[in-house]
Amino acid sequence: MYQSKLFSKTRKEAPKDEVSKNAELLIKAGFINKEMAGVYSYLPLGLRVLNNINKIIREEMNRLGSQEVFLTSLQEKENWEKTNRWSDEVVDNWFKTKLKNETELGLAFTHEEALTSLMKNHVRSYKDLPFSAYQIQTKFRNEARAKSGIMRCREFLMKDMYSFSRDEKEHLVFYEKAKQAYVTVFKRVGLGEKTHLTFASGGSFCKYSHEFQTAADTGEDLIYYSAKNKIAINKEVLNAEVLGDLKLEQKDLQELKAVEVGNIFTLGIKFSEPLGLVYLDEAGEKKPVFMGSYGIGPGRVMGAVVESLADDKGIVWPVEIAPFKVHLIEIGTSEDVKKAAQDLYSELQKAEVEVLYDDRDLRPGEKFADSDLLGIPLRIIVSEKTLISGEYEIKERALGQVNMVKEIEVVNFVKKYK
Repeated sequence: MYQSKLFSKTRKEAPKDEVSKNAELLIKAGFINKEMAGVYSYLPLGLRVLNNINKIIREEMNRLGSQEVFLTSLQEKENWEKTNRWSDEVVDNWFKTKLKNETELGLAFTHEEALTSLMKNHVRSYKDLPFSAYQIQTKFRNEARAKSGIMRCREFLMKDMYSFSRDEKEHLVFYEKAKQAYVTVFKRVGLGEKTHLTFASGGSFCKYSHEFQTAADTGEDLIYYSAKNKIAINKEVLNAEVLGDLKLEQKDLQELKAVEVGNIFTLGIKFSEPLGLVYLDEAGEKKPVFMGSYGIGPGRVMGAVVESLADDKGIVWPVEIAPFKVHLIEIGTSEDVKKAAQDLYSELQKAEVEVLYDDRDLRPGEKFADSDLLGIPLRIIVSEKTLISGEYEIKERALGQVNMVKEIEVVNFVKKYK
């Protein structure tokens, strides 16, 4: 990609009404555009990051054996009435609409009801279980407060997965595998060291659910983290009973602000029973299917990366989700410099390295400031100085470390960088 052809440009300022760090930086860097409060469009750079996050999620969910589906956003109210979640008094963030014939519909904020109802066509006996399905699909929530950038939106992408088992014992086997898959996802997106498995309320479903909370100074949640045990407790459920269950002492816990990037729940038969999702066991008796729910917000992950890893110069993308691996910057106007930069760009492309090539006619300081803001992992500078020395300056965005690499070794250095 030639930066001169990139239609999104960097900006000096974010919208004045934008208060979240993630949205300010992403808007200034040209990754997203704010359409209205809680609603953002993803521009080419932002979509590349979002797609990389989705790719990691898909790979780990597929490795679990889960199968991808794509369900409708438009929802008939009948199924939701059966589970008592249609009423605005019960669920206060519905977006609802009507067909021209006055039939009332909702825009899905989650999909337990929809998939549970669908599974009645596919589950007959114990031989059909266990099973899990996931999707990466748009959700709609009529949030009263949407001031956290892409981490709390009214329209957003969610990866929601649902598991269907014969009983709790079978469910818990999958639940533990899903928990580990989530740990892997957050490690791969670059949040592994900052994201903590957090015990939270199980609501009416079970005693505990598990959240994945990323430590960030601007986070909305408060968690209490045990470095020794590598687990945390959400402030909402911190009490003597929970400390006893987890064999933790209050004095050993560190209070952290955090951003919830994922959660997993045991649902039990809360949805299968009212919606009639049953199976025949070995004895031919009807039993309700035992369920679980597992969510990750790809946009929330993207926002959490910015909140947690950005520095005073701009965004810092981990390699596996960065929009490009290399930011190639051409400094100077001589034909020799232009040819050397173009040749290196072609070599990196042949090596299947994704490169953003800054070919713009701007001062070096402007190019470097934009590069810091964009946060691409490696910056390679091509200038008269590098042509004379025979070495390229390769700067690592995350560490600020500068490597002088011989011309013939540049491609190998870049390919090996992780």
